[in-house]
Amino acid sequence: MDSMILGRYIPGDSIVHRLDPRSKLLAMMLLILIVFWANNPLTNLILFIATGIFIALSGVSLSFFIQGLKSMFFLIAFTTIFQLFFISNGNVLFEFSFVRITDYALQQVGIIFCRFVLIIFFSTLLTLTTMPLSLASAVEALLAPLKRVKVPVHEIGLMLSMSLRFVPTLMDDTTRIMNAQKARGVDFGEGSIVQKVKAMIPILIPLFATSLKRADSLAIAMEARGYQGGKGRSQYRQLKWTLKDTLTILVILVLGCCLFFLKS
Repeated sequence: MDSMILGRYIPGDSIVHRLDPRSKLLAMMLLILIVFWANNPLTNLILFIATGIFIALSGVSLSFFIQGLKSMFFLIAFTTIFQLFFISNGNVLFEFSFVRITDYALQQVGIIFCRFVLIIFFSTLLTLTTMPLSLASAVEALLAPLKRVKVPVHEIGLMLSMSLRFVPTLMDDTTRIMNAQKARGVDFGEGSIVQKVKAMIPILIPLFATSLKRADSLAIAMEARGYQGGKGRSQYRQLKWTLKDTLTILVILVLGCCLFFLKS
């Protein structure tokens, strides 16, 4: 659980940290869209080089991104291997009973793997360099036009902020409870799948109870401070879009255009 990076903020003064959170959020959405245009080795290589440059500019150690990747390894491995056995196009490289592996399947699995890695890196870069409160303000600002149709934009931003804030807390609680169970002799790595699932019950129940208690305490604290939603609320820190933010979006758009013409 210690490898969970989502929701953690690493303070810094890099150029990426100083960007407006709205531009970083827009940049991440554009990059995720561009990822799906990368469907050959060249376009994926260009994207990985660009990602490496973004990480270097952020000043955040690569180890944090590797940790974030480790926490999603099982999902990535399951999805890619699942695809491997259900793509039948191309030249057959290996065949046994109903299992058939082709060169095209291997290529597609490699592309899917790269997409997962890049998307995780982009989202990790956003959360590591942007405070949850700033990210919530960015979401609220970008969704501001929806206020005209009575969409609770402020509440959406608040929920996002609290979710990101409490992900690390939940992970810490899970680690603490697991360590307490291990000290009592519980082994989470042995037995069948059913036994492993049963071993998780002593973790889920106290974790669920702790989460409800924390949510109740948070609600009481917000009510005590007179919180009544987003109507009439102002912000202490005002978002400011600068030339750096415009250039960032332009660079990503140029990158997207290049990959669009280089894709297969």
